[in-house]
Amino acid sequence: MAYDIPSRGLVKVTGGRALEGRYRVQGSKNIALHLYAAALLAEAPVVLDQAPDIVDTGVCARILRNIGASVTFDGHRFSVTPADTLRPAIRPDLGRRVRTTAVLAAAVLARAGEVTFPYPGGDAFCPRLVDRHLAGMRAAGAQVITTGDGVRVVAGPRGLRAFTVDVGTRYGPSLGATVTALLLAARTSGTSLITSPSVEPEVAETCRFLGGRGVEIGWDAEGLHVTGSDRIGGGTFRVAGDRIEAATVAMAAAATGGSVTLDGITQADFPDGLIAAFARAGITLIASGDAVHVRPTGALSGVRVATGPHPGLPTDTAPQLAAVLTQAVGPSAIDERVYPRRDTHVPPLRAFGADITSTGSVIRLYGPSRLHAAEVEAADIRAVTALLIAALAADGTSTIRGLHHFRRGYGHLLTRLATLGAEITTSSEK
Repeated sequence: MAYDIPSRGLVKVTGGRALEGRYRVQGSKNIALHLYAAALLAEAPVVLDQAPDIVDTGVCARILRNIGASVTFDGHRFSVTPADTLRPAIRPDLGRRVRTTAVLAAAVLARAGEVTFPYPGGDAFCPRLVDRHLAGMRAAGAQVITTGDGVRVVAGPRGLRAFTVDVGTRYGPSLGATVTALLLAARTSGTSLITSPSVEPEVAETCRFLGGRGVEIGWDAEGLHVTGSDRIGGGTFRVAGDRIEAATVAMAAAATGGSVTLDGITQADFPDGLIAAFARAGITLIASGDAVHVRPTGALSGVRVATGPHPGLPTDTAPQLAAVLTQAVGPSAIDERVYPRRDTHVPPLRAFGADITSTGSVIRLYGPSRLHAAEVEAADIRAVTALLIAALAADGTSTIRGLHHFRRGYGHLLTRLATLGAEITTSSEK
């Protein structure tokens, strides 16, 4: 399993090879992380099929075991048997390693009536705020005490109550806070209302999971209506394909002038904003059952795009898109509208020879640039794949520090790219 492999290390990539062949897409990292929390609400065993074999899966397994659940993972199936009584604390050393700590805490609060948890970790491109998560907990009648190290939450004497909470932020709906409120409402008597909810696939899939296990969920102009249940069933649920990994591989193929077939994902899994950005840049997606063919349509073209909530252009594809646009003809601009800014990949892309700048939330490029080998370091799991795409398109052999970011987000990306013709090796840092 990927999370058993030492995570510190180097990735060496020799560029200049067009990627060709078939690629099996893993289960979605972001969807799975929220489903691991949702599984804690069930009264019977839950099996999440096609769970991604990544470091974050291993961390979540350890968190769930530590609070009392029985968890097994065989590299494909993540099985959870919730305990009758949960230990109401998330270990700080584990909770600081993933971004969904507050969502996991909401599940524990819903089951145990209290929880202590650290502030979340995960990627370092911007702070991970928890104010909307805490607003949901307060709305449900819990007392929330914050310190410099973390958060202590205790339900009222009668437990949680049905509530109304707004999970909107100045940057749009909060995905994580929507799921936090959803999990609280799922185990609370009565009907709760979540206004300004995120409609990202992570939310939709968590709703589908809970809805299939006895929780009544409805969407309308007001928001997300959730009627809770004290008996949530178990069973098997399949994790959807990882649209971010699929998009990353598609962009790697485009940057190298290759073509690939993505198995385990459908064109419907790609957001409209991403499909539109690809089409304008000259990357064609062709649906074929449970697969998608990625074909070049000639020289890549520069584009001006903005990230946004689903079904817009996903923010988690913006760094990789910047990398592929270094090979596009003319000017490009990517405006980040989900987070305050997202540009940790800009300096290392410049080290490859890219004509790229960042001002506030906007990244500007001019291409095509002839990229050359570089020695670079990544700050997060999407930035590291942007650097990988640049290295695959560059002349010579590049070194990327940040193997642990690959392990966190991608179970088999490097080995599967090698089957497409990429020359990639890994080694431990000295």
